[in-house]
Amino acid sequence: MGLYGSMVAAGEWRDYGLSFLCEVAVFSVFKRTAENPIYRVEKRPKLRLRQGQYAVIGVDGQILKRGNDLKQVLRVLERKLIRVVD
Repeated sequence: MGLYGSMVAAGEWRDYGLSFLCEVAVFSVFKRTAENPIYRVEKRPKLRLRQGQYAVIGVDGQILKRGNDLKQVLRVLERKLIRVVD
């Protein structure tokens, strides 16, 4: 939630959604409420021993980062806070 708060304060994100399905929990991040999520953070416990139970997925469905440590996986989104200032 700390990362989410930082991105909201930066004006990058505006809304979120939670989904709890049978085999997956999903935290979705939206730029605008009526759009598709720009990022999804998924937890799939069955993948714990394979690729990792956490995954960050982009708007196009591409897996940006996967692993067992949530903090490490979320670092791919923290880089989005760094911008070049002219």
